Amino acid sequence: MAKRIYCIRGAVCAENTEASIRENVGNMCREIFSSNKIDSNDLVSIHFTMTRDLDVLNAAKALRLSDVGIDVTGTALFTSQEAEIKGMIPRTIRVMVSAYLEEGTQLHHVYQNGAEKLRPDFANK
Repeated sequence: MAKRIYCIRGAVCAENTEASIRENVGNMCREIFSSNKIDSNDLVSIHFTMTRDLDVLNAAKALRLSDVGIDVTGTALFTSQEAEIKGMIPRTIRVMVSAYLEEGTQLHHVYQNGAEKLRPDFANK
């Protein structure tokens, strides 16, 4: 079957500690990879954004430090600051994983630890 690039979204809230950021990024990405049956060879890139109030650990580094079930060392990782919007959810890390998956794959987006309210349509599936 043919493969094409898909983008899987996710978000998680964390405390502003290295342990919390690492644990929550690891849990979110592990769930994205396992529920979408992604392996290392499928990955193209992973882009994180973080709200301004999370400033003790970069999400890309947190991913590199976490056991997520697959090797991400050859994957392009990038982190940027989330745009500041009035009323936004604090202490939030968002992710967009670009990966090759079989055409027609049903994607499983992952919203955890308080970030479910960002996309209840995805979080409740």
